Amino acid sequence: MKATIKWVDGAMFVGESGSGHSVVMDGPEDAGGRNIGIRPMEMLLIGVGACSAFDVVSILKKGRQQISDCEAKLSAVRADAIPAVFEAIHIHFIVKGRDLDVGKVERAIELSAEKYCSAAIMLGKAGVVMTHDFEIVAE
Repeated sequence: MKATIKWVDGAMFVGESGSGHSVVMDGPEDAGGRNIGIRPMEMLLIGVGACSAFDVVSILKKGRQQISDCEAKLSAVRADAIPAVFEAIHIHFIVKGRDLDVGKVERAIELSAEKYCSAAIMLGKAGVVMTHDFEIVAE
């Protein structure tokens, strides 16, 4: 996996993935940015959520669950000191579908957290406290 980050101006950078997709990242005005792009640490948090949600949806589909939507809401706590690393991340999953099995939803989330989500597992090994919960919305 490869990526390229190019400085544009002030605190703005453009990141390009090895697959050719780009994203603008920028800092707040007090750090020389113009606040027109996502912050790098926000990008990291979004990556963890997307990685986890991807796993949950995939596992539930393979388990023949009639899932119609999955949302992962993340909240993170960062250290007050520099570096302002993540100390804790909580993921709240909202899984929608018809006749969803609570045990299968819970197991899909556990498998993502413990076995499949490289991003969450990597941060957990670095000392970030990773927690999760879920709710099911029946259709």
